[in-house]
Amino acid sequence: MPHADGLQVNMVADCDACAVVRVSGALDHIGEQYFRTTMGGHVDAGYRYVVLDCSALVYCNSRGLNCLLGLHWLLSRRGGRLLLAGVGRRVLWMLDSTGSREVLAVFPTVTRALASLPVAHRPAWPPTYPVSTGPPGK
Repeated sequence: MPHADGLQVNMVADCDACAVVRVSGALDHIGEQYFRTTMGGHVDAGYRYVVLDCSALVYCNSRGLNCLLGLHWLLSRRGGRLLLAGVGRRVLWMLDSTGSREVLAVFPTVTRALASLPVAHRPAWPPTYPVSTGPPGK
C-alpha cells in the first residue's frame, strides 16, 4: 500500500519468525509515521527477524535513519535482528557517514541476508507464486 509521498512497504515473504519486506520510494519525515506503523505491526505480529529489501529505496534522510535505528532497537529488545539488503549507494553513504553501518547489518542481497539467519528462521526465498495468480496483491 503506497503512502502519499510514494513510500511503499510490502511484505514479500515470511515464516513464523522472519519477514522479508520491500521498502521503496523515500523514507523521510513524510513517510515516517507510515513506516513506523507498518513495521510496528509486523513486529507485533511476532516477527523477530526482519529483512528490509532496500533495493528500491531511493532516498533516506535523518528521519528515515531514525526509523531504521528504532526498528533495529525494537527487534534487538525482542531477541531478533534487522537486516538491510540491497542498499543503494546514496543510502549506504548516509549509513557510512553517520556511523550507522556499525550498528545496522547490511548485506548486498536478500539471499545473503537470509543466509546469516538460522535455517529454521528463514522463509522460502525466492518466493514462489502460483503461475495463475501471481504475487500477492496483484
